[in-house]
Amino acid sequence: MYKFIFLLMLIIGLANPATSQQKISLEDIQLHGTFRAKGVSGLYSMNDGLHYTTLDGGSRILKYNYRTGDQTAVVFDLATIDNAPISQFSSYEFSNDESKILLTTERAPIYRHSFTAQYYIWNSVTQELSPLSEKGKQQLATFSPDGERVAFVRDNNLFVKSLKFGTESQVTTDGQFNQIINGAPDWVYEEEFSFSKAFAWSPDSKFLAFMRFDETEVPQFSMSMFKGMAPSHEENALYPGDYRFKYPKAGEKNSIVSVHVYDIKSKTTVKADVGSETDQYIPRIKWMADAADLAVMRLNRKQNQLDVLLVNPFTGDSRLFYSEKNKRYVAEEFLDDFTILPDNDYLVINSERSGYAQLYLYNRQGYEVRQLTSGDYDVTKFYGFDPKKKIFYYQAAKESPMQREIYYVSLDGKKKGRLSQQDGTNDAEFSSGFQYYINTYTNLTTPKQTTLHSNDGKLIRVLEDNKALQEKLADYRIAAREFFHFETSEGVALNGWMIKPVNFDPNVKYPVVMTQYSGPNSQEVLDNFSIDWHNYLAQEGFVVACVDPRGTGARGEEFRKCTYRQLGKYESDDQVETAKYLGSLPFVDRDNIAIWGWSYGGFMTLLSLEKGGDLFKAGIAVAPVTNWRYYDTVYTERFMRTPRENPNGYDDNSPLSHPEGITGRLLLIHGSADDNVHVQNSMEFSEALVQAGIQFDMAIYTNRNHSIYGGNTRLHLYRRMTDFLKANLMK
Repeated sequence: MYKFIFLLMLIIGLANPATSQQKISLEDIQLHGTFRAKGVSGLYSMNDGLHYTTLDGGSRILKYNYRTGDQTAVVFDLATIDNAPISQFSSYEFSNDESKILLTTERAPIYRHSFTAQYYIWNSVTQELSPLSEKGKQQLATFSPDGERVAFVRDNNLFVKSLKFGTESQVTTDGQFNQIINGAPDWVYEEEFSFSKAFAWSPDSKFLAFMRFDETEVPQFSMSMFKGMAPSHEENALYPGDYRFKYPKAGEKNSIVSVHVYDIKSKTTVKADVGSETDQYIPRIKWMADAADLAVMRLNRKQNQLDVLLVNPFTGDSRLFYSEKNKRYVAEEFLDDFTILPDNDYLVINSERSGYAQLYLYNRQGYEVRQLTSGDYDVTKFYGFDPKKKIFYYQAAKESPMQREIYYVSLDGKKKGRLSQQDGTNDAEFSSGFQYYINTYTNLTTPKQTTLHSNDGKLIRVLEDNKALQEKLADYRIAAREFFHFETSEGVALNGWMIKPVNFDPNVKYPVVMTQYSGPNSQEVLDNFSIDWHNYLAQEGFVVACVDPRGTGARGEEFRKCTYRQLGKYESDDQVETAKYLGSLPFVDRDNIAIWGWSYGGFMTLLSLEKGGDLFKAGIAVAPVTNWRYYDTVYTERFMRTPRENPNGYDDNSPLSHPEGITGRLLLIHGSADDNVHVQNSMEFSEALVQAGIQFDMAIYTNRNHSIYGGNTRLHLYRRMTDFLKANLMK
């Protein structure tokens, strides 16, 4: 039937001038980045707030005027240095006075955020370029505020390099792989608390605070590493390697984390008093603006109470400054939105106490001064505070959960308003001093637009309009996304987008591919532009649809946290309801609906297939969690508590518990070296399928991590998934 329809469409198309347009290829999407929108990246605001710098060709740093866009200087150029020890660098950082530059070279990734590198320091006064250290690769190199020293981590120990004397001091000596880490987080902190630097210079450069992770008792996870290709690991040619790292699964032991303060002058260290409890988290440390205290965030293991302690850097004594409590869990946004204002008199806190994420102003004594923002909407980003104009800037989903706008409010609350003018998705990056901001805007039909504005919102100039991309799009046959909304049988209103096939005919019934992620506080249904694999599928004759279920973001705390202690239950109910709704549409072939997803979306695919039965003809689960007992402590317990506290929550909604419910065809995909969602998940689920007598297809990608890429991998992966969908939905 479908082959006949496509042949008919082809015949009709031959008489249509539109057929001169090109078709999207998988190579366009996965190899060439044909439809990738350009942005303005690698831009650093200078201290004067009037200029910015960019990295040019990996060898020069160029200086520009914000208002005019004119290049005003070449700040650094490797070509002008005789016998330069390096030929290029990937990133750079200025000292506070901008007289020195830290250059990053030979960067090698460790996990999602972390990497090792060789760092070099350019001194613009002496015109010298020198290595930070010649004793092995470093991590996290950071200038002291006065620019006289650089702190860095090597081999799990913390070091300080004096730039004036060229000496290297070792702050800690007990660092050891898979046992003790100083100054850098362990795997689970890096992944789930989203940071890689676990040390902080005091504003006066007199102290270096750092976190120490004792992961001795954390259970070890091992992965087999094969020879593979792109890259090839020759050492594993005959016998696979065994990579072991500390990974705390739900309910297991975490690292014991302590906080220490190193006195640069006396070279002595004191331990901060963070309480007697060791089964807790320290997700952030931040210095108060006057350097009198170190703010230490202490989060209980249930993650429903976060205390801010103020620590005396000389003695390590602490006192409780503030507590944020929640009946379910404290949102991760609190950690980075907790901002100490430059005058040290006020702090900003992001709290969900009203039922929505809103900003609050507190004084130095820990008392609330006023609520800065209010309403039935979520503040989604806090950009910062302009001390000169006494204005706070933030992003919110005020007009719609599918959109983002930029707003401001004054310190006294008397002035407030919206800066961004266009409806869609807006994001801002402010200059030093908050005189300008760069706005990135997009909507369903508009590729990324990057514009420069003064702090009152007035447009100064366009930095990137992606005109070339828009002209290119005219050469292709691309169906646009469109929003839709529906209400489930439980009365829950859900938002979605849909891409209909190219040359859509409302009298034809099309197969459907549902895509989703569905994880807590995530969002896939946003008013932004993209051309990806889903557009390719629409070109090939599929209707592609995406719906954000309960548990997703920008719709208030209750909607976001209703999945607490039962991850997967309501989300999969809503995906099943989505399949029913789509099947009711006149142009949908209800007998040929598939669902797919990656990571949490893979978990959701499996659970939806099990619950939906014959609603789904097929499904693709990439790197899925199959039981939350296999995932890490921080993320899993935030939403589920421990397996001991909530065994039914873990098992009732585990795909491992219901494999017999799958009646459609399944393609299970995983990378063999996934350090995040371990291949164990798919291996155990494949065994459950076998024992339940369920036939399935499976693809394991050698040595690939959670993102499954490298060499020809991505193209192979997406061609495999495309062929699977065509074979099962277009027979």
